Amino acid sequence: MSKLTTAAKRMLLGRPFRSDSLGHTLLPKRIALPVFASDAMSSVAYAPEEIFLTLAVAGISAYMYAPWVGLAVVAVMMVVVASYRQNVHAYPSGGGDYEVATTNLGPTAGLTVGSALLVDYVLTVAVSISSAASNIGSAIPFVATHKVLFAVVAIALLTAVNLRGVRESGTAFAIPVYAFIFGMIGMLGWGLIQVYVLGETLHAESAGFGIEAEDEHLYGLAFAFLIARTFSSGCAALTGVEAISNGVPAFRKPKSRNAATTLLMLGVIAVVLLMGIIILAQKIGIVFAHDTSHLIGAPADYHQKTLIAQIAEAVFQGFPIGFFFILIVTALILVLAANTAFNGFPVLGSILAQDRYLPRQLHTRGDRLAFSNGILFLSGAAMAFVVVFGAEVTKLIQLYIVGVFVSFVLSQTGMLRHWTRLLRTETDPAHRARMKRSRVINGIGLTMTATVLVIVLITKFLAGAWIAIVTMVAIFIVMKSIRRHYDSVSRELDSQEWDGVLPSRSHSIVLVSKLHLPTRRALSYARATRPDTLEAVTVNVDEADTRALVREWERSDITVPLKVIESPYREITKPVLDYVKRVRKDAPRDVVTVFIPEYVVGHWWEQVLHNQSALRLKGRLLFEPGVMVTSVPWQLSSSTRARQPGDINAPGAVRRGYEDRSMRSGARDE
Repeated sequence: MSKLTTAAKRMLLGRPFRSDSLGHTLLPKRIALPVFASDAMSSVAYAPEEIFLTLAVAGISAYMYAPWVGLAVVAVMMVVVASYRQNVHAYPSGGGDYEVATTNLGPTAGLTVGSALLVDYVLTVAVSISSAASNIGSAIPFVATHKVLFAVVAIALLTAVNLRGVRESGTAFAIPVYAFIFGMIGMLGWGLIQVYVLGETLHAESAGFGIEAEDEHLYGLAFAFLIARTFSSGCAALTGVEAISNGVPAFRKPKSRNAATTLLMLGVIAVVLLMGIIILAQKIGIVFAHDTSHLIGAPADYHQKTLIAQIAEAVFQGFPIGFFFILIVTALILVLAANTAFNGFPVLGSILAQDRYLPRQLHTRGDRLAFSNGILFLSGAAMAFVVVFGAEVTKLIQLYIVGVFVSFVLSQTGMLRHWTRLLRTETDPAHRARMKRSRVINGIGLTMTATVLVIVLITKFLAGAWIAIVTMVAIFIVMKSIRRHYDSVSRELDSQEWDGVLPSRSHSIVLVSKLHLPTRRALSYARATRPDTLEAVTVNVDEADTRALVREWERSDITVPLKVIESPYREITKPVLDYVKRVRKDAPRDVVTVFIPEYVVGHWWEQVLHNQSALRLKGRLLFEPGVMVTSVPWQLSSSTRARQPGDINAPGAVRRGYEDRSMRSGARDE
């Protein structure tokens, strides 16, 4: 079973990496861009769509505001990109927003950022994969009707790829990400040339439809609320920007400069694609609705394609290869966009675990130097959201971006304090000028992100954002509790000094069920420890068996006395515990060592058939003060199956006559 498990693990993950090979897994900019920026770039596949969907509430006439909403989103994006370029230079250790907030605003603010980002990473995976399912469903009806199944399988595949290591996942994702970038730029460029240069008229398949608006006569505050809600939906395009600041350690040196350059590239590409899609979609007359029943003039069996699919169909009319290429790379980028979270979440989880806010298992790297436990945790949480919300982007996106803007606001506030603190002691004029410029950039970033956060909370709270907020609060409380536990354990272990007093006497007890080889070995080992008192103990659960054991014991050459403990209710654990407690009560300064013979087996089902009483006893005895528990293994013949080739020190090797190969070779050398 062990060999089979190891072989399957090696086939899935590849050979393990040595710890000193970590430097070889670091990313150059050309690989870091698809690894960390795929989320922000891919959001152009659903952010413009959400803008048109939200404006559709007021009818087709409201589409005229789409470019202006897009420009507002672009303005926020460029300010956030500029702000985070200051972050990666100031804090290149990979803590990102969490480190900035903790260092400058205190642990509570840092933990708030941490909980917000953890939720946002999970939703990044859920939204991206669900959007991919919708895009693929535009061409493959089976996927459209089985979106949850598709999303779960896609998350599982991403998990497997990321478990193989950051560099390998980056290399695997680079081609489709760059194919998406160049494919989208080519499509938008050719479409805009046809419309504005060649004077051709392009029409989307939905251009002739109307919309049954929920309210065509929105004025004043109601219309302003609609625009604000549209803007908050479009701000989904900003998610993923913070991932680079959290992933700076994964870059090659100079880390901060390469991260800042990648961040700038991300911003420029995302802005071009976002505005290009909005302008071209409006120009070719796309009509989009939450429900096709609201589309006036649409056939009864009409299946609404995504925004990207309709643009590609109009631009590449008569050239189906172009259409399918855009559809495929869009679906791929949406699937791979989740990779941003698969790189950011485990790193953040590792930092939080190092600070004792999460279980320490999240801080350790796996065989491939990836944070495997964090990857698996993210995968499970994302699958849960996909299943609960049916892989519906419109439902999931209401929960989205709340967390990322909470982290934006606290991060920018922390950066303001950072620059203010440094300016108090900095005397060099050039450095002061640079710090003041950075403080202004972060100040503008704080103003804009705080405004967006307020808008998001007002417009999306009842629509589902409250779920994300409740989840953040729950994670915050859990992490506080974990830290409190670790601190309590640390205080308990550090507050008492070891007095160095040795036990007065050593009382050893060997548990016996039968007089066989495992029992004799346990007795020999117990005798070798030279205890002051040594006795064998058996529990009488069957009168005939116990009498036979006593007779056999008396006939044997064993000099250790055998004590029989009565058990009227045929229990084993409680009588042994009571006896050990009596021994401790009679001699409180003695240490009691209980030796338990155990079988070492080679099959999982053999473990079910053996050692159950021993496991229960150990579990209870470990809670008794002054009691030591020692397992004495006896290797059954099946245990050789679990022995790895070359395992010269495998359990039972000495008993079975296997010699240490290194010892044999050493003897020859001598």
